[in-house]
Amino acid sequence: MEYRMEHDTMGEIAVPADCHWGAQTQRSLQNFRIGGQRQPEEIIRAFAFLKDACAQANAAFGKLDQGRADAISAVCREIREGKWASQFPLVVWQTGSGTQTNMNVNEVIAHLAGERGTALHPNDQVNLSQSSNDTYPSALHIAAVLAVTGQVLPAARRLEETFRSLEERYPDLLRIGRTHLQDATPLRFAQEVSGWRELVAAPCRMLEASLGELQKLAIGGTAVGTGLNAPKDFDQAVCERLRELTSLPFQPDGNKFHALTSKDALVFTHGALKALAANLMKIANDIRWEASGPRCGMGELRIPENEPGSSIMPGKVNPTQCEAVTMVAVQVMGNDAAIGFAASQGNFQLNVFLPVCAYNFLTSARLLADAMDSFREHCAGGILPNEDQMAENLQNSLMLVTCLTPRIGYEKAAACAKKALCDGTTLREATLALGYLDGAAFDEIVRPEKMV
Repeated sequence: MEYRMEHDTMGEIAVPADCHWGAQTQRSLQNFRIGGQRQPEEIIRAFAFLKDACAQANAAFGKLDQGRADAISAVCREIREGKWASQFPLVVWQTGSGTQTNMNVNEVIAHLAGERGTALHPNDQVNLSQSSNDTYPSALHIAAVLAVTGQVLPAARRLEETFRSLEERYPDLLRIGRTHLQDATPLRFAQEVSGWRELVAAPCRMLEASLGELQKLAIGGTAVGTGLNAPKDFDQAVCERLRELTSLPFQPDGNKFHALTSKDALVFTHGALKALAANLMKIANDIRWEASGPRCGMGELRIPENEPGSSIMPGKVNPTQCEAVTMVAVQVMGNDAAIGFAASQGNFQLNVFLPVCAYNFLTSARLLADAMDSFREHCAGGILPNEDQMAENLQNSLMLVTCLTPRIGYEKAAACAKKALCDGTTLREATLALGYLDGAAFDEIVRPEKMV
């Protein structure tokens, strides 16, 4: 492999000749060989939005000539398009401020612009009016907002609409309800599905409500929140450019001392992601219970058969999409704990757990979006009710006795249910045997369609 010599304030270091990064990136590669999990691509893309906006703001304030600003913007556009993904090799487990990733971006921009005839210094021009301490938390918020609005919410709405369609196809189908894993009173299948739909929709409203705080950025705070070396209103100019680039309402955080030290907005938004994960866990478990069988389980739902389920039991098919969703939910819940711990840390004027926050938040967003789309395509969209099994279970349920309570009282109704269970008879036979009602009265009262 051929090398070239790059230098920084610590001296010279050899960098692979075909790479576009510089000395600080190379040092990070050599000093942090931990885990192998690279900085999320969403963070790099967010940095490319941010560096573009900062360059144009610096030009507007006369701190950077327009030619250099445009050269930075041109490279940033290519980075956002994914053209230079291989040039961002640094791992999550580095300095807690993300300084080396900030410099990785600065160095790549400077090197590529230099190849095209525009000389740029990664610190003096690309990082002008900035610090890693305000750029990384800003990029983190940008990436998080883009992930929620561009990945999670669209996938959730697609799943919500799938449930709405299922709900509308079976408006009058009755089934027995269950609470505590025991028989309960009847409901319509559409009513149950409406619950699943709302279990997706409600966390979406929570996510949307959280975005206002997440859209506030630390940029302009520079090293400790004072804005040293940045022009007055630099933060406003950067956010104006970001709004043009992303069509999202980013704005400066009004208190940079808060913005550099707290990750409360990230915790709040990820809490809504955790709420979505918890609800998806519930939906997936409902569906796999109700589809259990095919002969020795509940068997009230039929779900798509996507692949063989066993290496030893021929013909076995498992609820694999449900299992994938529940594993994603568990991972998101674990990520939430990591983010909460990380947000509580750092000292004085900086939180130094930023890369681990970014990694966990963006992993959650990506997993949830992917899992919802996979679940929708390979399971939810193909759900069919087993109407015969639902009808049989409905008629056999002892909790139909609930509608007798207004007529014969709670204790007599309980006696009817217990006698039917003990004798192995129907609820109607037990009620008549106890003499509480005649057949005509029972048939008039116990009508499941009137109980929903």
